[in-house]
Amino acid sequence: MARTTEDLLAALPPARRAKVEARAKEMIAEVEGLTAVRKLAGKTQAQLAATLGIKQPSVQKMEKQADLYVSTLRRFVEAAGGTVEIRIKLPGQPPVTLGGFEDLRERGEIS
Repeated sequence: MARTTEDLLAALPPARRAKVEARAKEMIAEVEGLTAVRKLAGKTQAQLAATLGIKQPSVQKMEKQADLYVSTLRRFVEAAGGTVEIRIKLPGQPPVTLGGFEDLRERGEIS
């Protein structure tokens, strides 16, 4: 008889199971991308479109894109009420935050 994923997880020690479940959540969030950001913010595509001054199908298209300009990503995230931080990790160095991005709210590009 085949074992289910639930059976395998139940057989793990609690600490290991928690680590596996945490990584699974990270992977799901990575796969869902901007759609997940919007849903976490409790916004609809129409609400984001209104904030961005675009139409709802454009938001849908942004959510499906695999490659975005950083400025597009930032506009989307800020319209959802969040901020974007870019961290760079180099071998043998502590992570650094890439600065120099002007806040779109200050420029009046989003309300």
